[in-house]
Amino acid sequence: MCGGDAVEINQLVAFLAVADELHFGRAAERLHVAQPPLSRTIKQLETELGSRLLDRTTRSVKLTSSGRALIGPATEVLEALRRAEDAVRSADGGESGLVRIAFAGVSTHQLVARLARLVRSQRPGIQLDLSSQNFAQPAMTKLVQGDTDIAFGRWDVIPAEVASKVVSRDSLVIALPDTHRLAGARRLAIVQLAAEGFVSLPSYEGAVLPDRLRRLARDNGFVPSIVQVAPDTQTALALVSAEVGCHLTLASVAVNATDPHIVFIPLDDTTADVDLRAAWRRNDTNPAVKAVLHEVMNLDEAFRIQPSYE
Repeated sequence: MCGGDAVEINQLVAFLAVADELHFGRAAERLHVAQPPLSRTIKQLETELGSRLLDRTTRSVKLTSSGRALIGPATEVLEALRRAEDAVRSADGGESGLVRIAFAGVSTHQLVARLARLVRSQRPGIQLDLSSQNFAQPAMTKLVQGDTDIAFGRWDVIPAEVASKVVSRDSLVIALPDTHRLAGARRLAIVQLAAEGFVSLPSYEGAVLPDRLRRLARDNGFVPSIVQVAPDTQTALALVSAEVGCHLTLASVAVNATDPHIVFIPLDDTTADVDLRAAWRRNDTNPAVKAVLHEVMNLDEAFRIQPSYE
């Protein structure tokens, strides 16, 4: 067959209607068009394809071998077009697309897992790209630089171009080995630990827990003795279990800890909050990001807002 101009979608629609009905009148009614324009459309298609598709008489319409051969490809083209239209509508409505999420710390893992399950069940067209960080500041840096779409963490400073919302309330606790003299206390004041050695996380810029330890100690007139710096929370807790020192951590970490040789005791002292936040760029127009944020805000209230650990 010799090709002419590009075949148009309306020509394939017209052909499939006639091929199905094998009657120009019924096909015209089905397409809500007059019969003469429908006949012209079929003739144009035959001209462009360089082959007769239908044998017509005053009494019947039959498919030629070329016509029968065209049915499958024409159907596939229209189905592909339908899928493309559905994909565009889905993307515009936030029902499909890729959303990158950066999260920091052990205490965020359960929330992120819950969110992933919720998105998979409620918005299966959205794919989540999850990136775990040891600390919150790298997650914020990725967000500001456009390398992630949503970040979960704890920050004292939120850049002006970033919006945030608390998604889980949290509080400070002290992790002690179960052999410690204060292990049986129901609550503690930080001053009771002034003479103790602390296992600390690294004092990176924006690191919340080392900052809270310094603030609490300063407000109570002492400088904390750091006996070991651990690279992450899991290592810090392992050092506590080994009786290397005590560790200032989060109630949400305590809830998920499983080491029987560690006890977690709430602090009476208060300082700047340690609540978990979701953060996103204010100018982000990606509908899929907005859809995932909607699911973040609709996580079960009992899950989102952690009670103080007791």
